[in-house]
Amino acid sequence: NSEDVRCKCICPPYKDHSGHIYNKNVSQKDCDCLHVVEPMPVPGPDVEAYCLRCECKYEERSSVTIKVNNVILL
Repeated sequence: NSEDVRCKCICPPYKDHSGHIYNKNVSQKDCDCLHVVEPMPVPGPDVEAYCLRCECKYEERSSVTIKVNNVILL
């Protein structure tokens, strides 16, 4: 299920740009700042420095397991 995977990038403040969290459904190999952060908040020369500050993590979950657990607990 495409909703069960995502890449989450947490980017701290950089120069005059505030911090931001980006989420996107991409494959694990594409889980990086260049594929997830859209639109890029900084101009071309600053992209590398901005992306080096971002922490990106690939996340998977099982929504079926979550739903079953909710039914059991309720």
